[in-house]
Amino acid sequence: MNPSPTDALPLLECRGLSFSRNEERIFGPLDFRLDAGEALMVLGGNGAGKSTLLRVLAGLLAAGEGEVHVGGQLVDQGHLARGCTFLGHLPGHKGELSTLENLRFTAALQASNLPPERALAEVGLAGFEDNLARRLSAGQNKRLSLARLRLSPAPLWLLDEPYANLDLDGIALVNRLIAGHLAQGGAALLTTHGAYAAPPVPIRTLDLTA
Repeated sequence: MNPSPTDALPLLECRGLSFSRNEERIFGPLDFRLDAGEALMVLGGNGAGKSTLLRVLAGLLAAGEGEVHVGGQLVDQGHLARGCTFLGHLPGHKGELSTLENLRFTAALQASNLPPERALAEVGLAGFEDNLARRLSAGQNKRLSLARLRLSPAPLWLLDEPYANLDLDGIALVNRLIAGHLAQGGAALLTTHGAYAAPPVPIRTLDLTA
């Protein structure tokens, strides 16, 4: 008998998750799960704890209370999240390398089957293969980060402000990438504090200020 969707392990599950700094509660307690093919948008203004939440989910920060499970495995600072890719505020690539050199490094690290040149073309950076990352604009650097995201086989995407520094075409690009990832059985959790259009897929929201 095949397991029903409710029987399958969630890609992400949080139970009683909270985080405090200097004895001040930043968020929580939170209880939620994210299954294959689902998207969750975390809402809240600056200082609401959106970026902190994603760092806790990735195992980069220790939770104050509660647990995080990714693919059924406990996540903490001793056990970084497996099966997820984290896109943070910083680009995450080396400025002294070209765009293509950065992607070749990522492709080798992730054992990706997608050619780096194709990833660059998909994010609108065809023709920039030899450009140093440090010479790119803020929007182009975000697109290069999105190309690195495409090279990751991880089923869970943790995206911190993925729309930042992008024009309307870039926002549409993010939405296409998320929709394609979900269609292939992945899941995405993203944060935003702006009034950006949500991806054209069913999406739940989690408001940290509620």
